[in-house]
Amino acid sequence: MDPVLTVTAVSILLGSLIAFAFFANYFGKRKSEVQSIAKSELQPDPKKQNKPSQSKKSHLKAHSHSHADKDQNKRHHPLDLNTLKGHGDSVTGLCFSSDARSLATACADGVVRIFKLDDASSKSFKFLRINLPAGGHPTAVIFSDDASSIVVASQTLNGSSLYMYGEEKPKASDETKQPKLPLPEIKWVHQKVHEKKAILTLVGTNASYGTADGSTIVASCSEGTDIMLWHGRTGKILGNVDTNQLKNTMAAISPNGRFIAAAAFTADVKVWEVVYSKDGSVKEVSKAMQLKGHKSAVTWLCFTPNSEQIITASKDDSIRIWNINVRYHLDEDPKTLKMFSIPLHDSGGATLHYDRLSISPDGRILAATHGSTLQWLSVETGKVLDTADKAHDGDITWISWAPKAIPMGDGEALVLATASVDKKVKLWAAPPTH
Repeated sequence: MDPVLTVTAVSILLGSLIAFAFFANYFGKRKSEVQSIAKSELQPDPKKQNKPSQSKKSHLKAHSHSHADKDQNKRHHPLDLNTLKGHGDSVTGLCFSSDARSLATACADGVVRIFKLDDASSKSFKFLRINLPAGGHPTAVIFSDDASSIVVASQTLNGSSLYMYGEEKPKASDETKQPKLPLPEIKWVHQKVHEKKAILTLVGTNASYGTADGSTIVASCSEGTDIMLWHGRTGKILGNVDTNQLKNTMAAISPNGRFIAAAAFTADVKVWEVVYSKDGSVKEVSKAMQLKGHKSAVTWLCFTPNSEQIITASKDDSIRIWNINVRYHLDEDPKTLKMFSIPLHDSGGATLHYDRLSISPDGRILAATHGSTLQWLSVETGKVLDTADKAHDGDITWISWAPKAIPMGDGEALVLATASVDKKVKLWAAPPTH
C-alpha cells in the first residue's frame, strides 16, 4: 500500500477516536448534570424545603381553625338553649304566661304566636297563630288572667289599638274529639288609644297587693307623655297618668300591682300607686314618689320580684337599685341602695347604654341589652356573669325572664327569652352566679 495513503488512513482513524472520546466524555458529563438536577428537584433537601412547607400548612390550618372557632362561638354561646323560628318579620315583643309553659310573641308580619314550652330543649314547638285584623302590626303582647287570653297592642295608619283575645269554648260535640289548641276570638277592642300615638310598651300583672282581687291589670305607655291602666279581662279603663316629661321611654308595673313607674326624657323617675277599693277594684292611680339621683336620662327600669326595689339604667353610665318600700305618705324619700357603673364598653372605651333590663324571678340576675349584645349581671355585686356579643343577627327588641323554671330534658332551667329584628326568638339559660 502506498505509504502516503497509510499515514492518511491512520491519521483519520486516530482523529475519529479522539473526537469520539471527547464527545463521549462531554455528553457523559451533561447526562450526569441533568440526572443530578432532576434528582435534586424530585428529592428536595429536607432541611431547606420541608420546614417552610410544613410551617405554611400549619399556619393555614391554625388560621382556618381560628375562624371556625369564632364562628362556632358566634353560633353556639354556652347559654344559648334554643331558637324559636317561623316568624315572617321582626319580632317586636314577647311575654311568658304565669305558669311559664306558654310564650306569646308579637311579630310585624301581623301575627301573634303562642308557643307551648313543654321542654325548652325541644327540636320543635307547637304554636297557635292569631292573625290580627288587616292593616294591624302587633307591637307588644301580654297574657291576661291565664294562658288562654292575651292583650295585644297593634299599630295601624290610624293609630294604636288594643285587642283582647280569649279562648273560644269548644262545643259539646267537639269535646270527644282529639284535643287541640284553643281557638282565640276577640273579647274586647279599643281603637285609636293614646290619641293615635304609638304604644311603646305594654305590661301587665296579676294584682295581689292589699285588697286587690288578683285580676290582671295592664299598663300601656305611649310615645307621648300619657300612660293608661286597663282591666285585662273586661278592657275597662282604670286610670290615666301623665309623666309631664316631654316624651316617654317605657313604663313598668310592680309584680304585686301596687306601683307604676315610668322612664321618660328626664333623669327623674316618677312612681304612682294603684289604690284598690275594699271590693278589689281599682279606686284611683295617685302620684307616690320620685326617684332623684341620676344625672342623665333613664333608659330603662324594672321592679324586683318582691316589688320593694326598682333597678334603673341611665345615660350617666350607671345602674342604681332603689328602695321604694318607704312611708312616702310621710314624705319619706326612696333611697339608693346600690350604684354600679355600666360595664359594657365599645372598642374605644366609651360606655354603651343599656336598651332593656329584665330581672330573674329569684332576683339574683339582671339581664341587659345594647343593640344585639346581651349581658347578665349579678344584682348583688354588679359584676358581669356572662356576655353574648352577638346574641342575635340584629338589634334585640324585647327581653323577658320566665316567671318559673321551665322543663329541659331531665331537669329544669331558669330561662330568658329575647326577641329581635332578625325574625327569631331565643331561649337562654341563666348563668351560674358564683
